Amino acid sequence: MKILVTGGAGFIGSAVIRHIIENTDDSVINLDKLTYAGNLESLSTVSCSKRYYFEQVDICDRNELERVLTKHQPDVVMHLAAESHVDRSIDGPIDFIQTNIIGTYSLLEACRAYWQSLTNKQNLYFRFHHISTDEVYGDLEGPEGLFTEETAYAPSSPYSASKASSDHLVRAWHRTYNLPTLVTNCSNNYGPFHFPEKLIPLIILNALEGKSLPVYGNGQQIRDWLYVEDHARALYLVATKGKVGETYNIGGNNEKKNIDVVKTICTILEELVPNKPGGVENYRNLIKFVNDRPGHDKRYAIDSSKIENELGWVPLESFETGIRKTVEWYLNNNIWWERLLDGSYISNRVSSINHSEPMS
Repeated sequence: MKILVTGGAGFIGSAVIRHIIENTDDSVINLDKLTYAGNLESLSTVSCSKRYYFEQVDICDRNELERVLTKHQPDVVMHLAAESHVDRSIDGPIDFIQTNIIGTYSLLEACRAYWQSLTNKQNLYFRFHHISTDEVYGDLEGPEGLFTEETAYAPSSPYSASKASSDHLVRAWHRTYNLPTLVTNCSNNYGPFHFPEKLIPLIILNALEGKSLPVYGNGQQIRDWLYVEDHARALYLVATKGKVGETYNIGGNNEKKNIDVVKTICTILEELVPNKPGGVENYRNLIKFVNDRPGHDKRYAIDSSKIENELGWVPLESFETGIRKTVEWYLNNNIWWERLLDGSYISNRVSSINHSEPMS
């Protein structure tokens, strides 16, 4: 197959592309605007493949989307392009409205026109897979209960509200126009190549530099943590084997309090990097509680039984194995994250782009 991945230079998108190129015979078209969070260096292990092609395109640009679809003729579209950082959505929600809502609308319309232009056989097998978040459900009251595919939406932040809007658009295009869509909602991802503004990479890199480890409020917020490579496997499975019109929740079955995540990272670093930055006696001493985020959800937890029972997917990593792999990856790949911190990854983008001919 030929699979178009939007947002393929991002954290989850790059994991999906690496999974496809390394584990299947399929071809990938990576469509990415290359905002601050897009990093083509995350694809260095697969970008030389003859089955990989890159298109620098904004998903809000309908004409460019139509050009790419006509040029590459994908069998599947996996839509991951999104603004995703909650704090940024609070400070400046307009980018989230533009990309997550208007961008999804533009992509849906371009894909609908493309799908309707296909031959009967191609038309039958085309899929539009929309990748979303568990944050659209709001938060869970108390320690019990799980998000299911039937949980009512109650988003709390501009980010989650924009993603909820995009989910509704995708389902409406399926119901109204019969566009063959699938939707997945995932829990918090972590793992290699994660942009350092997110909790886990921020804590790792701050600790290595002897900086404070900021924790919102009292750190009691609970999240279900999903290793990104487990998520990539699940997304490919849904895109290729999932039932059209269905929603699948994807979780790691690893509920952890934010403060416990931070303490676990500190413990691993005590073992792996005992020679601490100057003046630091213990990594945990760097923990600093800061004012809580406005509208901060208390608990997320996902019921993944549907994808497990219907498609046979289960996460391979526990939080304990996944977080150790993640810390070790950052320790062994300092060049990658140093280039993010100093901004030099942006200047390398032109030479990283694959200008090969369209796939046949």
